[in-house]
Amino acid sequence: MKSLRATVLVFFSLVLGISAIAAQDKWPKTITASDGTMIKVFELQPESFVGNTLKARAVISVLESGSDNPMFGTFWSVSTVETDRVNRKLNVVSVQIPNLRFASDSDAAKINYLKTTLETQLPSVLGDLSLDEISESLDTHVEEKKLSKDLNNKTPVIYYAARPSILVTIDGSPKLKLNKDWGVEAVVNTPFTIVKNNDGYFYLYGANHWYQAASATGPYRAAGDNYPANLKQIADAVNNANNSEPGYSADSVSSGGNVISDIIVSTQPAELVQSKGDPVFTSIEGTNLQYVSNSDNDIFVDQTSQQYYVLLSGRWYSSASLQGGQWSYVASNALPADFAKIPEGSPKDNVLASIAGTDAAREAVMDAQIPQTAKVDRHNATADVTYDGDPQFDNIQGTDMQYAVNTQGSVIRYKNLYYCVDKGVWFQSESPTGPWVVCTERPAEVDIIPPSSPVYNVKYVYIYDVTPDWAYMGYTPGYLNTFIYVPTVVYGTGFYYTPWFGSYYYPRPFTWGFGVQYNPWAGWSLGWNYGFGWFNCGFGYSAWGGGWGGGWWGPSIYRPPYAWGAGYHRYSGFYGRNVFVNRNVRVYNNVNIYNYRRNVVTTNRGYNGRGFSNGRPVNNTGIRPVNGSMPNHSNIYSDRQGNVYQRNAQGQWQQREQRQWTPVNNNTQVQNLNRQNQLRDRGHVQTQNFQNIRSAAPPPSRPAGGGARPSGGGGGGARPSGGGGGGGRRH
Repeated sequence: MKSLRATVLVFFSLVLGISAIAAQDKWPKTITASDGTMIKVFELQPESFVGNTLKARAVISVLESGSDNPMFGTFWSVSTVETDRVNRKLNVVSVQIPNLRFASDSDAAKINYLKTTLETQLPSVLGDLSLDEISESLDTHVEEKKLSKDLNNKTPVIYYAARPSILVTIDGSPKLKLNKDWGVEAVVNTPFTIVKNNDGYFYLYGANHWYQAASATGPYRAAGDNYPANLKQIADAVNNANNSEPGYSADSVSSGGNVISDIIVSTQPAELVQSKGDPVFTSIEGTNLQYVSNSDNDIFVDQTSQQYYVLLSGRWYSSASLQGGQWSYVASNALPADFAKIPEGSPKDNVLASIAGTDAAREAVMDAQIPQTAKVDRHNATADVTYDGDPQFDNIQGTDMQYAVNTQGSVIRYKNLYYCVDKGVWFQSESPTGPWVVCTERPAEVDIIPPSSPVYNVKYVYIYDVTPDWAYMGYTPGYLNTFIYVPTVVYGTGFYYTPWFGSYYYPRPFTWGFGVQYNPWAGWSLGWNYGFGWFNCGFGYSAWGGGWGGGWWGPSIYRPPYAWGAGYHRYSGFYGRNVFVNRNVRVYNNVNIYNYRRNVVTTNRGYNGRGFSNGRPVNNTGIRPVNGSMPNHSNIYSDRQGNVYQRNAQGQWQQREQRQWTPVNNNTQVQNLNRQNQLRDRGHVQTQNFQNIRSAAPPPSRPAGGGARPSGGGGGGARPSGGGGGGGRRH
C-alpha cells in the first residue's frame, strides 16, 4: 500500500510539474502596446549564441485596434542573457531590435514604435527560455576559440576482463607518506586507499574489502576477514569521508559488498573494458554491427571487417581482437557507415553523440559551446592561492606566458602580471601570492594555450563585460575537460601532465584510467566499475573551501558523476524506453561551480544540480510530434530573409503574403522548413523530459556560497590549497 501511495504521489507531482511547465512555456507570448496594439511573439529562432549574447529572429503578428486581420513580420534581436546550465534555462536580461520587417508594407514610424515596444517588454515577457530548445535550433558552427586542435589520441593501455575487475590508477611510481592519524604509510598519488602496513604488506581498500599485496602495484588478492586489526580504523575513516560525499549511500555500498574484484594496477595511462562473463554479442537492427550486451562499456564488432571497436573518453579505438589486441585510434568521422545508423531508442544509442554526422553529435557540440554565466563582485571577490614553497614557473609552449607548477591553482605569469582562474573567475595581481583582484581583461595569448599545457582549460573561462561594480564571466564545458574535437566532443586532452612532487603532491587532470563515458542527457560520468565506495572521497577535500578539491578531473569542485548504486540505468533513447531513476545517483557534472563562490551572482544559486538521476530519463509516456507539432509548439517560422511561414493541420507549408497564406511549392524550401520543425520538436521533447524528472526529485538545500569546511581526509592528508581547491597531498 505504501508503495502504491508513493507511486500515486509521484504521478501527480509529475502531472502538476508538466502542467506548470506547459503554462510557463506556452507560445506565442502576448504583448499589449500602449496604444492597444496586440503583438504576438512566436518562438525565437536562434542564429548565433556566443558567450552571453544570443542573436535570434522571430515571427510576430501585429493586430491593431479595430482590425481583425493581423500583419505578420519578422524581427531580429540581440539579447544579453544569463545562462543556467544546471536547470537548462536562459534568462533574457536585455534586448535590442536592430531590424523589423513585415510581409506587407508598414510605415517607418510604426516600425520604430514597435521596435521600442519590443525592446522594453520582451525581457519580462520571454521569461526563462529553454536552453535545450535554443541550442537545438542552432547550426553546428563552432567558434574558432572553442575548437580544440592537436589533442593527443595516442592509445592508452587497454585491458579486457571477463569477470569483475577494478583498474587502480597510480600517478607514476607509488609515492609513500606517513599518515600520522592512521599510523601507517599511504600511497599519496592515487585516489584509491593504498597503505603500507606495519607487517610490510600493502593493503588496498575498496567496496568494504581489503586486498593484500607485497608491492603497491600488486598483484593483489582478497584479504578476507584476516586483515590486520589496525586497518579497521582506516576503513572507518574512509567510510566516514565517503559518507560526507553528497549522494553517497551506505546501503548501496553494502548491496555490492559481496563482490570480490580482480585488481589491475597501472602506473601509466590505461583503460579497462570488461564483460560479465564471456562476451554476449547482440545485433543492432538495420546495421551489420553487434555490441557486447553483457557489458557496461561500449564494445562493438563490425561483422563486415571483423574489427572490434571500443569507445573511451569519447574516442574510438579498433582492434582485430578483444583480448590482447593491438588497438588503434579511429576518428569519429572515419567509422564504418553503419555506426551512424544505430537507431535512436535502441540500447546503444548513447554512442551516437560520439559518431560524426548524427543529431546527437550535433547536439553535444552545441551544448559544449554554451556557457554557465555569473556576475562577479569586483570589490569583494578574491582568490587565495597556496604554493608548495616559493612560486615556481614553467613556460607555456608557443606563448610568452608561464604557469605555476607548484600549486594546485591555475596561475599564469604574463608581462610582469599574474593571472589566476579560481572556480571559474579570472583574477590578477602584481605578485604570484596576491592580493588578487577581479580581472577585467584576460591576456589575449590565453586563446593560443596548447592542449599539451596543464592549464589549457582556463582558455574556456571568459570575461564578457565589465561595469564599475561587476565583471560578467562564464565558462563553457571545456573548463571541465569537455572539448570539441570536430565533429564530436571528447573528454580530456589525451595528454599526460607531470604532477608536482615536493613536500606535497598535486595531481593534474586525467583523460584515462576512470572509464569516463558520455551520456547525451547528462554529460560525462566516471565508469560503472567505480561504484560501491572504491574511491577515497576524502582525498581532494579542502579544509578551506569545502567540496571536491579537483585535480584529477579538472578544476576545483568539479568531478564527473559516478553511480553508487547497482540499480543505476543509463539513458536509452531519444523517445526512449526502460529508463529508471536511482535517487542515489547524482549529477556532479551539472554543478554550477559559481555556487561554491562567495561574492558572485549566478542563475541557480538555490539549486546545485544534485538530487536527480545521472541518466536524464526520456519521456516514457510517448510524447511525440502530432501533425508536426508538440504541446505549446507553434507552427510559425521565418527564414533568414524574414519571410513568414506556417504549417497547417494537414502538414502543408504556407507563406504569408499580402495578409494571406499561400501554398509553398518550392521543394528545397519545404525541406528546410521540415528540418526546422524537426529540430523544434527535439528541443521540446528534451525540455519536457528534463523537467519531468526534475519534478519528481526535489532539489536539496542550497550550498553555502563558499562551501562548508570538511576536514581534509585522504590517504596522505589533504593540504588546504585555496586557489586550486585542495587536491594536494603532502608526502
